[in-house]
Amino acid sequence: MTNRSEAARGIGIDGHRDGPNRQRSPRTTTAGVWVPAALIALLTAGPASSEEHGRLPPLPESEWGPEVREMLGGTYDRVAELEGAAPEAERETLNILRTIAYHPDLLGPFLGFATALAQEGTLTRRDSELLALRASWNGQSDFEWGHHVVYGLAAGLTRAEIDRIPRGPEAEGWSAADRDLLLIADQLHRRQQIDDTLWTRIASRYSEAQLVEIPFVVGQYTMLSMVANMTGVALEPRFEPLPTLAD
Repeated sequence: MTNRSEAARGIGIDGHRDGPNRQRSPRTTTAGVWVPAALIALLTAGPASSEEHGRLPPLPESEWGPEVREMLGGTYDRVAELEGAAPEAERETLNILRTIAYHPDLLGPFLGFATALAQEGTLTRRDSELLALRASWNGQSDFEWGHHVVYGLAAGLTRAEIDRIPRGPEAEGWSAADRDLLLIADQLHRRQQIDDTLWTRIASRYSEAQLVEIPFVVGQYTMLSMVANMTGVALEPRFEPLPTLAD
């Protein structure tokens, strides 16, 4: 099977391999600048319907080159596993991956890193999803929150625990270990550091590899919240958006 990073190499931004005979049909040129057809359609369209995407629409499947198609096709079973669904469940490509697909050279390495972190990490899936959900809440990303609610339930978080995450580490009901993970996410969000007291507690609880992995998890889903928010990645209808906290 083609290596992801090799598959990404040499592909133009529309997912087609660059070369002297490259066809530019999926592009429109404006003042000598190649513009994605999807962006032209967005800029020239009328008022957006509720199902259309804002800012940067996901790369249409018609513009996927063979390498991009292979990379995105390889995500179906991994996403189904995260969701706790059967591999033969209805397959869909996540909107955020279709957005990253505008940059194929980034897509390949990103998919490898994301897989290593989410499915080959040393933290339990439950701990990883608790961190991811708090990072998604802190980043106020509907997209990341909605997907990680499903992943979190599959990983062993209860509905009550997920509903409590927006209230933070001081909410009643958390174990000491869960409270510390939420504190880590909050402190990293605020100042990219945790205090010595918190470090002492978690250093006695987690392995060296897990201590390294924790900020990677928080950073990954903070970054993806930024990507989703800035480019306007729409949350698919079957997922729930961020909750609204009562005063």
